[in-house]
Amino acid sequence: MISGAIEILTATMTLAAIGYAILSLVAARSFVRSARQANSTFRAPVSVLKPVKGIDPEMYQAFASHCTQEFASEYELIFGVASLDDPAVALVRRLQAEFPQRAIKLAICPETLGMNRKVSVLVQMVPHAQYAHLLINDSDIRVGPEYLKCVMARFLRDSVGMVTTPYRGRAHGGIFSRIEALCISTDFMPGVLTAVKLEGGIRFALGATLAISQRALNDIGGLEPLLNVLADDYEMGERTIRAGYEVALANEVVETSVPAYSFKTFRAHQLRWARTVRDARRAGYAGLVFTFGLPWALLTVVASGAAMWSVALLVLMVVARVAQALAIGVGVIGDRQVLRDLWLLPIRDIHAMILWICGYASDTVVWRGEKFTLSDGTLTPYRA
Repeated sequence: MISGAIEILTATMTLAAIGYAILSLVAARSFVRSARQANSTFRAPVSVLKPVKGIDPEMYQAFASHCTQEFASEYELIFGVASLDDPAVALVRRLQAEFPQRAIKLAICPETLGMNRKVSVLVQMVPHAQYAHLLINDSDIRVGPEYLKCVMARFLRDSVGMVTTPYRGRAHGGIFSRIEALCISTDFMPGVLTAVKLEGGIRFALGATLAISQRALNDIGGLEPLLNVLADDYEMGERTIRAGYEVALANEVVETSVPAYSFKTFRAHQLRWARTVRDARRAGYAGLVFTFGLPWALLTVVASGAAMWSVALLVLMVVARVAQALAIGVGVIGDRQVLRDLWLLPIRDIHAMILWICGYASDTVVWRGEKFTLSDGTLTPYRA
């Protein structure tokens, strides 16, 4: 009796996951179609703000990619550091020397204004910006030559207050780096595109690109309310929506560096990610239970004693999962690492299910070596 109930449960969850995979493919198709219709005639000057701390893999190449933009308007690059002792300063100086034609500034932002150190730096960077649009992205983000053109085109409509972009991860050695990069392209981004489809537009923002008009930024109260917020990117997007603006998802995919993690740092980063999503989108996080297709299919095979129907269901789930990974991870996101690491999908998906459960186990997160308690988006120092 119990074993039969388990079979029904796991088989139902597997079918739900197959349905989700199909829905994500439909969502990806809608995104590609909307991207083709995007108008690219709008041009406005923009200040690019890049808070930096320490050295990331291939960081100089990421910096340099912002200096070779095919963009008709003016733009400036502003790098913010907490101290001139930061090793990233030398890379900014090198960039200034190699691209003298570009407006490249270095802003010293020594004050610690809140728990979120990045936002603390950004608050001090904003007064250095001279243009009516700001574009915030991380120090390790590498972009294509039409990045600014594609992002700024979305501000053609006055109703758009913020623009964000999809992204992929570039693995830098080690199995855990490759698993996280695989996660971004084959799990996280399909989830983003599905949410956009179901919600009739994007109602949040992705930290890979946070482009916002100064007008919208003023209307959401500036960056100061985010000083103690962990998911500052998500919160900026949500506040922009609440202020009456649209958030647009541009069709330009950018690339972030995924470091060579140890298991401990990989686990801490993934848990922080999971608990951040759980805290920001509780219903969406709970709904992830319907996306763990391969683990559910494997459990169905075990529960049924490897009955032929359960094996057939597993094969169907594998086909749906691989199609999702290839069509979205490679076809839409442009991550060719997926082809190399496709064999890691079952490991990643099983780990994701375990991680999802662990996401409910605690409200603590580790960020840049510090431990915090996360509640309603706000960080407070952890106290045992």
